Amino acid sequence: MTMKLRLPGRPEELTIPALLARNAAEHGDLPALSWREGAGWTTLDWTEVRRKVAVLASGYAALGIERGEHVLIMMGNRPEHWLTDLALVHLGAVPVTVYGTSAPEQIAHIARHSRARVAVLEGARELARWEPLLADRGIPLERLVVAEAAEAGQHRTYGSLHASGARGHRPDAFEKAWQETRPEDPLTVVYTSGTTGDPKGVRLTHRNIMLQAVRIDGRTDLPEHAEHICYLPFAHIAERILGIYLPLLRAAHVRLVADPAAVGAAVRELHPVQFFGVPRVWEKLAASVRAVLAQLPAAQRESIEAANDLARARAGHRERGERIPAALEASYARAKEQVLDPLLGLAGLDRLVWTASATAPMPIDVVRFWAGWGLTIMDAWGLTETSGVCTINSPDAFRLGSVGRPIEGLELRLAEDGEILTRGATVFAGYLRSDGSVESAHDAEGWFPTGDVGRLDEDGFLWLTDRKKELIITSNGKNVSPALVENTVKEHPLIGQALVHGDGRSYLVALLVLDGEVAPAWAAARGIEPGPLAALAEHPAVRAEIAAAVDAANARLNRTEQIKRYRLLTGEWGPASGELTPSLKLRRRVVREKYGALIEALYADPYADPYEEPHEESHEEPHRGAQA
Repeated sequence: MTMKLRLPGRPEELTIPALLARNAAEHGDLPALSWREGAGWTTLDWTEVRRKVAVLASGYAALGIERGEHVLIMMGNRPEHWLTDLALVHLGAVPVTVYGTSAPEQIAHIARHSRARVAVLEGARELARWEPLLADRGIPLERLVVAEAAEAGQHRTYGSLHASGARGHRPDAFEKAWQETRPEDPLTVVYTSGTTGDPKGVRLTHRNIMLQAVRIDGRTDLPEHAEHICYLPFAHIAERILGIYLPLLRAAHVRLVADPAAVGAAVRELHPVQFFGVPRVWEKLAASVRAVLAQLPAAQRESIEAANDLARARAGHRERGERIPAALEASYARAKEQVLDPLLGLAGLDRLVWTASATAPMPIDVVRFWAGWGLTIMDAWGLTETSGVCTINSPDAFRLGSVGRPIEGLELRLAEDGEILTRGATVFAGYLRSDGSVESAHDAEGWFPTGDVGRLDEDGFLWLTDRKKELIITSNGKNVSPALVENTVKEHPLIGQALVHGDGRSYLVALLVLDGEVAPAWAAARGIEPGPLAALAEHPAVRAEIAAAVDAANARLNRTEQIKRYRLLTGEWGPASGELTPSLKLRRRVVREKYGALIEALYADPYADPYEEPHEESHEEPHRGAQA
């Protein structure tokens, strides 16, 4: 471990309540949890956290919550959510966080499948989707608890539950309850966000999670009591690990950011030493920096680019395990102090010593962009089913573009078709059935098929290729990785999002989306009148640049992988509009269904003139590229 903390048992014997007891006893005066109230932050230390958890546990016990029972939670990253999660765990109950962007049918499925009797909600927005379930005889849900008292209506409020817990709290009963918890007991159920089909319930035990936390901690190098900015949903396994379980292990400090859109402001204020972002977050941050750079005078841009080159050269030596030449180290130190850090400081990124990403392949151009600023993003790979990461890059062993080496105690092997198989103590036992039992997802030898396809290099680093089910098989039998093609075309800063299609077809087509932050800055730098994204997508200069970007990408791809036609869309994709999951993964099926007519139009009359405009009224532009 990076911190010299006493573990209250061997890693495989740890439980979450045992860690909280240690933190209160040995690190009680250290800040544990902070959140925004008005213009400032409210903070609880570890002693206060445990006291509130004990009171809340008594409140939930009085509500009838029993050991082993599932309790659903739909709240943002606010203290009521974080404390409720821990309080339920201390009772032996199983907290299940549901994405706040879930559709009513997804909520109904989870409520029915989990058999939960109680759901803890934030306010009126959530109530509108949950109240109808109380009248559904096929769903066991009986009671709703609401954090926002003014919006609770007839339902029980979080505040009244806390008050009843304070009145009826019995310390002996609280201590007895958590001490009965065993490492093999379920800690949480995480429902996958569902890129296809209904979400599946992944049951994870204390042992799964504690071993994961200990092994991640061993692969990072952070200052003691480092702050974590917590902004991703707790329904995402990454934030459950980084925002709840790892801080408990490290006795660290969590800063809750209720609105993900405010994370940039929080980073600028706090100047954190660590930051985790899914690939789309890093892409958007890079796009913002590029947009600012485009407005700078040429001489200043040249100075920055020279500093970027030094940082990348230094990262290259580290990546290869080579000693950094003294002259390069000195030049980089000057560039970092005089050029890079002042600019990074404006965004709050100047103190970062650990930057990481996971959940989807990181575009290599984004990785190398940040390497030019002295930030080596430690890309990792894993699944909800593996309690988080399976492989991770670390400061002393990384390969830019790879997802690192396996964590301690985890085995990997590749099937004949390239699918990654894994087994180990951090891999879940199976998917939750509606009757409460668990359905194994392993083969006879204990291997779990991840659905991801990749390769292992000679140094043991894993390189992701694609999702097995998302591989495109063209009509001539060629396999194509859509992620490879999409990431290649997205290397142009104007292209923020892309979907490639071609399964069972003779050639590939694509839907492309302008980057909402870069496009206006790019246009302004060229004297193009500012306007909405839809207007920019129609501008001849933008269309010409996109066509050139696709041609440049095609030049780097083999014939089967090349994009023959595309449409340029006018609005960004997101969870609210359905194209992305709440964890910002592309929902390919949703995009294909939503834009099915446009995709089919790209295959209509395949030998027609590719320069011809589409006949239907549309905001999209056909690619002026090679014919099929």
